[in-house]
Amino acid sequence: MSTEITSCSKKSRGRPKVFDREAALDKAMTLFWQHGYEATSLSDLVEATGAKAPTLYAEFTNKEGLFRAVLDRYIARFATQHEASLHCEEKPIEQALLDYFTAVAKCFTSTDTPAGCFMINTSATLAASSQAIAKTIKSRHAQQEETLLKFLIQRQQRGEIPAGTDPQALAQFLGCILQGMSISAREGASCEKLLQITKTTLRLWPDLIKP
Repeated sequence: MSTEITSCSKKSRGRPKVFDREAALDKAMTLFWQHGYEATSLSDLVEATGAKAPTLYAEFTNKEGLFRAVLDRYIARFATQHEASLHCEEKPIEQALLDYFTAVAKCFTSTDTPAGCFMINTSATLAASSQAIAKTIKSRHAQQEETLLKFLIQRQQRGEIPAGTDPQALAQFLGCILQGMSISAREGASCEKLLQITKTTLRLWPDLIKP
């Protein structure tokens, strides 16, 4: 009997660990978010994820492939949730924007993740040799602005923004505010300070939407 138990115990200890893809992506995300794409090495990623290099290569091909997967996970976990505030048609436009900017401010200053925006942090440290990654991040940034643009056009069609106002210019302005908030958070700004920036922006709203 004891021999059988010992035998089973040895077999159990010899089983390979199951690769947890989502957990690995979250740990890799923290590294990229904190240090940027260039400064994060494969050895750093191996240590953080607890996976062996061959496992990461088999799953993601290379560091670039891992980063792209991390970026997709960031979009799903954070960006998409924040943008959901813009899709609540029952809210007045100012309230929808306040909820969106508030969600972003809380994310930028959360103690659960590095400060600032993942995309802005990583793009700020890219070398000239990382053109493919830079193009991917730029495309994601464009999608964020496109989401704001669609929101503003819909609200303009509902009469909440004057017909003569340029929604494209307004979306670009709001995008610049978000980027500035990310940089401020990276430099240590509190959530309260980012919310003050949001409130100031919304106080200017009547002037911003003038044709």
